[in-house]
Amino acid sequence: MTGARRRVLFVLVAVISAGLFAAAAYRRDAQTPRTERQALLLLTGLPILFGEDFSLKASGSPALTSLQAHYRVVPISITDPRELAKGRLLLMAQPMAQTAENLVALDDWVRAGGRVLLLADPMLEWPSERPLGDPLRPPPMFMDTGLLAHWGLRLDAPDVRGPAKRGLGGREMLVVSPGRLQGQCAVSSDGFVARCRIGKGWATVVADADFLNVEGKAPNLEGLVSELARVGGK
Repeated sequence: MTGARRRVLFVLVAVISAGLFAAAAYRRDAQTPRTERQALLLLTGLPILFGEDFSLKASGSPALTSLQAHYRVVPISITDPRELAKGRLLLMAQPMAQTAENLVALDDWVRAGGRVLLLADPMLEWPSERPLGDPLRPPPMFMDTGLLAHWGLRLDAPDVRGPAKRGLGGREMLVVSPGRLQGQCAVSSDGFVARCRIGKGWATVVADADFLNVEGKAPNLEGLVSELARVGGK
């Protein structure tokens, strides 16, 4: 398959998935008045809203349940201006690669006052039954095409694989093979979190996404929600 055809397939998969995500999110949110919760845009390549089979019967992950308890989750498929206009707070959790045009749109959106929490895992350990190369398989690494460097950051893969403890949102979490960030932003001493002031907005980057793969309530999800509140409230 050529690169162009692969990109077209990725876009089609993303658009179809976002439509399914939106239908499910609407069904789950129906019992709670929408005006009482802030919109949270969600762009992810992880099976958070559905399992890998994308079944409408899926009830969503514990991560989704935690997010919907605090936000009106609005799934988006790409970071173009039309999608980003749906909110001012964005969670990007190990997203599929975005085009150069959409990365420019994302940067413009942040500089105009948008807030983004980006989970960028350089060595994803998330289990998957789909074969390597399957476009529906979670991205094995963060598909960075220059965004982090543009924001003055560098993401390095871990020297040692395996579980580790890191802090996020004031919670100690168990993570798997976390990466390490360095650069011009405010970076934690362990390189796990970088908080960047970009124009009128903020971008917080976390060097792991595996911590979302948990069962039930967990400190990991409390840390995620707490960090989102911090990002959105700056």
